[in-house]
Amino acid sequence: MTPAERRALLGDDVIDHIHREVEEALAEAPPTPEVLAALRRILTRPAGRLPVAKADQAA
Repeated sequence: MTPAERRALLGDDVIDHIHREVEEALAEAPPTPEVLAALRRILTRPAGRLPVAKADQAA
């Protein structure tokens, strides 16, 4: 999903609210390495699937 698609789906007010919540949470305490690792995994593979090479790229 592109940022433009996300903005169209959620709207400016919701996105601004999310940004404020994140800023406040980060001001209280930085995320632990475990949280960062989990977020990286989620954001890079949101469906939990590993990328699969296509047959023409597999050699």
